[in-house]
Amino acid sequence: MAQCSKGPWREKVNKEMLAAQHLYEYDVKVSIANSVDDPELQARQIDSLAQAGIDLMVVAPDEDIQIINDAIARVLKAGIPVVSFDRKTSADYTAFIGGNNVEAGLITGQYIASIVRSMGTEARGKKPVVLEITGLLSSTPALERHLGFEEAMKALPEVEYICKKSDWSSDGACRIANEMIDSLRKSDSSQLDQTFIFCHNDGMATGVYKAVVEQNVEGRIKILGIDGMPNEGLDYVKLGHQIGTYYYPTHGEKIIRLALDILTGKPFERDNPLLGFVVTPDNVDLVTTEATELMRQNDHMVTIHDKLEAYFGLYNTQHKVLIGSFVAIVLLIVAFIMMWRAYVQTRKAIKQRQDLNVEETLFYTNPDSRKLRQVFETPQEDVPAPRSQDTIFAENLNEAIRKNMSNPNLKMEDLGEEVGLSRVQLYRKVKAITGQSPVELLRQMRLQRGYVLLTTTNKTVNEIAYEVGFGTPGYFSNCFKKQFGKYPTDVRAE
Repeated sequence: MAQCSKGPWREKVNKEMLAAQHLYEYDVKVSIANSVDDPELQARQIDSLAQAGIDLMVVAPDEDIQIINDAIARVLKAGIPVVSFDRKTSADYTAFIGGNNVEAGLITGQYIASIVRSMGTEARGKKPVVLEITGLLSSTPALERHLGFEEAMKALPEVEYICKKSDWSSDGACRIANEMIDSLRKSDSSQLDQTFIFCHNDGMATGVYKAVVEQNVEGRIKILGIDGMPNEGLDYVKLGHQIGTYYYPTHGEKIIRLALDILTGKPFERDNPLLGFVVTPDNVDLVTTEATELMRQNDHMVTIHDKLEAYFGLYNTQHKVLIGSFVAIVLLIVAFIMMWRAYVQTRKAIKQRQDLNVEETLFYTNPDSRKLRQVFETPQEDVPAPRSQDTIFAENLNEAIRKNMSNPNLKMEDLGEEVGLSRVQLYRKVKAITGQSPVELLRQMRLQRGYVLLTTTNKTVNEIAYEVGFGTPGYFSNCFKKQFGKYPTDVRAE
C-alpha cells in the first residue's frame, strides 16, 4: 500500500487493511508506506515496493501528476496489478475502489436544500447564502465532490451559491470563512442566520468553526463537512459545531478482498464505489456508537495479529537456537578432527624441514657445489623491489571487493576469507590503513563504481544499482546522494 497522507481517516483505512490480513482464507501480508503529502517520495516508494517482490500494489495517489503516473506505469509494466484507492489518476490501473465523491457532494447539497426549503416563510425576502470551500481541485475527490455539490445547487435557485477553492487545510478554510463573514456584515448581517458553509472534509470544517467563534457568530452559520470519523466529524455534529457530515467510507477489508479476487483470478469489477450517507443531529448518536465499536474491534484485531506474530517469532527463534546448538556440536566435532589432522601434518612438515636443512647445509658447505650453486642464483638487478605488507594487503582486498562487488549479500566474513583474515582482524587492518570500516570502504567503492557506470554507460539507474551490489535502487540513490551531494538521476542529466 502506497499511502499518500496521514490523518485519522487514512489511519483507519490502514488499520482495517492490517486487520484484514487474516480475515480471508489466504495467507496475506500487508506492507504500508506513507509519503506524507510528498509526491516525489511516493513515486520512489512505489518503485521500491515494486522491487520488493510484492504480488499486488494498492496506490492512494498524492496527486494526478506525471511522476506518480509514470511510477504506476512501471509497476504495471512489471506485471504487478495496481488497485487505485480513493483517488483516481489519468494513469492506467487494474481496478479502482473508493468513495463515490460525486454522490457525496450531491447528497450533502440535497441535505442543505431540504433545510433551506423547510425554513418556509422565515426565509422569505432573504436569500440564503451557500458557500462551498473545496479541497485541491487537482485531486479527483475534490473535483468530484464539487461537481456533485454544484449539481445540487443548480436545482436550488433560491440560494446564492458561492464556491471558493482551497487546499484541504484548516487554516485555508478559516481564512475564507473570515472573509465571508466580514463581507456579509458589511452588506446584510441578517444573512448570517441563513448562511451555510460546506467544506470538503471535517478538518477544514474545524477551521470554519474557529472563524465563527472568533467572529462571535457561533450558532448562526451552519457548517457541514465530509469524513464522519469518531473523535472528529461525528463529535462536531454531536457538539453542535456542525449541522452535518457525510460519512465517507473506508472499508480496508474490501480493498483486501478486491486484491485477492484479482490475484486468484476471480471475477471483479474495475470500478468499485463505496457508498456513504449524511450524518445529522438526528442519527449521530447511533452512527457514533456503531463506528466507535467497529474501530475498537478493528484495533483488537490488529493487536491480536501483532501478538500472534510476536509468538511465532519467539517460536522460530527457539527453533533456530535448537538447530544452532546441534550444528555447533557437529562443528566442534569437525573442528577437533581437523585440529588432529593439522597436528599430524605439522609434525610431518617439521620432519621434512629438518631433513631439508641437513641437505642444504651439505650443499652450501661442499666446495665442489659452489659453481653449481651459482647457476641457480638470481642476479641482483633482477630481484623485484620489496613491497610492504600493507600494500600487498590493500591490493588483495581491492581485488576481492571488485570480484564480489555485485553480490548484495556479501559479508565481511567472506572478504576476510578472501584475504586470509578473520572478521575482527579485517576490521582492524582496514581501519588502521584507511580510517574506514570494511563496510564503509565497500559502500564507497560501490558508489564510486556506480558513478563511473553512470557517466560512461547507458545502463539505467536500476541496472547500475544491482550491478554494484545494492539490494534496492532506492537505497542506492539515498547513499549516492549522501556521498556525492546529488541523486544518480542528476548525474545522468548532466
